[in-house]
Amino acid sequence: MKTRLQERYEKIVVSDVMKKNGLKNPHQVPKLEKIVLNVGAGESKENPNFMKSVVEELALITGQKPVVTKAKKSIATFKIRKGLPIGAMVTLRGSRMYEFLDRFLNFALPRVKDFKGVSPKSFDKYGNFSIGLKEQIIFPEIVYDKVLKIHGMDIVFVMKNGSPSLSKDVLEGLGMPFRKK
Repeated sequence: MKTRLQERYEKIVVSDVMKKNGLKNPHQVPKLEKIVLNVGAGESKENPNFMKSVVEELALITGQKPVVTKAKKSIATFKIRKGLPIGAMVTLRGSRMYEFLDRFLNFALPRVKDFKGVSPKSFDKYGNFSIGLKEQIIFPEIVYDKVLKIHGMDIVFVMKNGSPSLSKDVLEGLGMPFRKK
């Protein structure tokens, strides 16, 4: 079963982007391939419960079990040893990805304090878009009283065959509120 945003992409966004940019083939329009959420939890070396809470919160937010990332090498300055758990990440694809995007755009982003839109400068040369959040409590799934510590996260929207301008048009069509200049 297709989600609301998935149908919107196929029926409205593709044709709008083709008209706006003079594209002839619908396969030239960038497609959202995956969404990657990443939390750096370097503080887990002092507090082992912190990593558990990060994993539980990411699972609540995404509906998918996160992968715990480990240090690839030892760094004495930061007191990190090789193999020490230092973060967690989730990769969303398909209908889960579109459901998360829908919740993110309609429920989480409006809860950001003093929100004026996301920066349109956060595209790389391949059309992938990145957002850094300062607090995980903007997601309605997180109960503030159960939060061990407030932490941030990075969200990357990976686009297939995109350029920055085309990817921006696609994300705008899906409802991403870009900041006006």
